[in-house]
Amino acid sequence: RTRCMEEETPNRTAVAEFLLLGFSDVRELQILHFVLFLLIYLAALVGNLLIISAVALDHHLHAPMYFFLGNLSLLDIGSISVPVPKAMVNSLLNSRSISYAGCVAQVFFFMYFAVTEYSLLTVMAYDRYVAICQPLHYEQVMSRRACWQLAGASWFVGFPVAMVQTMWIFSLPFCGPNRVNHFFCDTPPLLQLACADTSLFEIEALSATVLFIMFPFLLILASYTLLNPIIYSLRNKEVKGALRRTLSRENVIWSGLESQSIEWGPKSSYSPDTKKLLSLSYTVVTPMLNPIIYSLRNKEVKGALRRTLSRKFSLQRM
Repeated sequence: RTRCMEEETPNRTAVAEFLLLGFSDVRELQILHFVLFLLIYLAALVGNLLIISAVALDHHLHAPMYFFLGNLSLLDIGSISVPVPKAMVNSLLNSRSISYAGCVAQVFFFMYFAVTEYSLLTVMAYDRYVAICQPLHYEQVMSRRACWQLAGASWFVGFPVAMVQTMWIFSLPFCGPNRVNHFFCDTPPLLQLACADTSLFEIEALSATVLFIMFPFLLILASYTLLNPIIYSLRNKEVKGALRRTLSRENVIWSGLESQSIEWGPKSSYSPDTKKLLSLSYTVVTPMLNPIIYSLRNKEVKGALRRTLSRKFSLQRM
């Protein structure tokens, strides 16, 4: 949202730290937030680490789909680690402060993991499309080298986007209020504190939203359109049901990511409290649910986890 403030004067100093307002000033609610965030964070870490371990250690899961799921789990650990630990510390210590450098780091890594996740989900949709629509050419198209290249591109594309956006945001002068109405340093509430006209950045942010959120969404929507007739034509009810469940799981993930695009929108009319709740869906809840939605309900993954855990316990008993 554009905020034009008066020019900086000698009695106004640059902001050295920011204050994250969080969800509540009530001490009992802050403790409750800490406990809930801790439980969710631990659940996300355990679930995603289990997926990464199973994919890495069990040869039955050495396939493109599980390779990308392992990357998604690694991304989820990174994305939830951006806002949650600092929010937990502030809630536990009854503090609001975050250093200027810490705020810069949160903005950069939040954008980086967001763009990377959109890119990876698009790659996963492409993998599924090739597997169903071009099964005879699948091994050739989705070779080991191709999988590494696609995953590497997904991890790389977020870096220049996050770097440019972060440098642009913090090139703006912050010389007035330093109270960020959020539980982590996010772009929209930060822009409201800038002592300059932010309209040019908002145009750039809207363009980035269209390019890195809407374009991948349209690609995945196109894959749904192409896959649905094939799924309905299948005679094998078990395979058809599995494919339908896969699509429904992606709908759950994309509903959370759509909330992110709403919250990113610089001209969004949602209230700050509503934006905080929306941001919880993709910064906290989605990384916790991804292992369950994508992997832990999969028979092959559950079998791999059982084999991995049984081997571990067998080694411990020796």
